Amino acid sequence: MKRLTIIIFLLFAFGMTVVIWGCEKSRVVIIEDTPGYKTPSPGPPPWAPAHGHRAKHKYYYYPATYIYFDVGRSLYFYLSGDQWRVSASLPVGIRINVAEYVVLEMDDDKPYKYHSDVAKRYPPGQQKKVDKENDKEKGKGKGKRD
Repeated sequence: MKRLTIIIFLLFAFGMTVVIWGCEKSRVVIIEDTPGYKTPSPGPPPWAPAHGHRAKHKYYYYPATYIYFDVGRSLYFYLSGDQWRVSASLPVGIRINVAEYVVLEMDDDKPYKYHSDVAKRYPPGQQKKVDKENDKEKGKGKGKRD
């Protein structure tokens, strides 16, 4: 019985020593979740054609109506008031000219995030000018005669 009392006392003393020593060495560390600086990846801006660099989504952008069509998911993104909406079909009042679009390849699943940049790059009516310029350049390749 005496041995058992000594063993219990020693275990208790050892336990208290560990607790006191552990509390003395511990400290509270607060880690704040702040966004760090993200190094820009090489390649074109997120809204520009990526040509396979990192594109995951292909969109048809209709500059005249500011509408994006996600080819892979068959979704339309359109501006309604000051909110962007997503739909499998366009509302009755919105019509697009299916012949006048620009192909955009993006890494993002929300094309409207870069709309201000896209709208500057592809203003309404600009697509017709681009098509006319491309038509003028056709047939003037190497070995072609006027």
